[in-house]
Amino acid sequence: MRDLKNPAERHPEKARRPDAPQPKKPAWIRVRAPGGEGYRDTHRVIREHGLATVCEEAGCPNVGECWSHGHATMMIMGEICTRGCSFCNVATGRPDALDVFEPGRVADAVQKLGLRHVVITSVDRDDLADGGAEHFAQTIRAVRHRAPETTIEVLTPDFLKCGAGAVETVVAARPDVFNHNLETVPGLYPEVRPGARYFHSLRLLQRVKEIDPAMFTKSGIMVGLGEDRQAVHQVMDDLRAADVDFLTIGQYLQPTPKHHGVDRFVTPEEFAAYERAAYGKGFLMVSATPLTRSSYHAGEDFARLRAAREARLAQG
Repeated sequence: MRDLKNPAERHPEKARRPDAPQPKKPAWIRVRAPGGEGYRDTHRVIREHGLATVCEEAGCPNVGECWSHGHATMMIMGEICTRGCSFCNVATGRPDALDVFEPGRVADAVQKLGLRHVVITSVDRDDLADGGAEHFAQTIRAVRHRAPETTIEVLTPDFLKCGAGAVETVVAARPDVFNHNLETVPGLYPEVRPGARYFHSLRLLQRVKEIDPAMFTKSGIMVGLGEDRQAVHQVMDDLRAADVDFLTIGQYLQPTPKHHGVDRFVTPEEFAAYERAAYGKGFLMVSATPLTRSSYHAGEDFARLRAAREARLAQG
């Protein structure tokens, strides 16, 4: 039986990689250890429903804060990914078959947690003909049925190895926000995201807007992987050309010595400069801080995103 708590079994594709040094985190990165009644209640609901969360699987530094407020990002289609990105802490290997009851369990957990906004993400499922698009759609519909007042954000894989129609299937289920992360600048893709294609991911985001121009789109990157500022600004331009509404930028943190090394810790002042530049390029919403993650404060950010669109429309 595979033990996913064992790094060697969790990431067999990284076992022969040389160790990369893990520099000490600066003061602006440090967070409190998780705990408290709210955290324990969220943990209990997640466990009772047999669900996985990207908060745990990816080792998110914000898990203590988010779970203490009852917020968790649901990770569907199992906890084993078919890709082996060098930055990611999600386990790699051959996934299990899809659980047909999972959409209902996700919907029940959303209802019990009383979520006003939920983020639903997944592992990559290159083993499935549609990449799991229909499973996403079923989960969206289940949440709509059990918690009709909850707004839904999906953070999807790239559906790179699927036939045509995967993105159309997800959009047809009408999530409120369609998020797909570029993760890094194109020059680092061969090293950081070798199973993906930068321009395919851009095209996916553009296609969402072609299908439904009113749907909010969102994408994010990490910094501190070895990129330069010019490349980050080019990503911003590319995303605006695809009419993406919301950009997130956060600091990359190295999960283990076998993962891609941290090139540097980007200062809060540099993040603020990225935020100003992104707003100047026309994004409706930008979150750029060291601890920013795709799902961090997603509910509050969605309310601000909707208000920003209304304000822009009112200006003509």
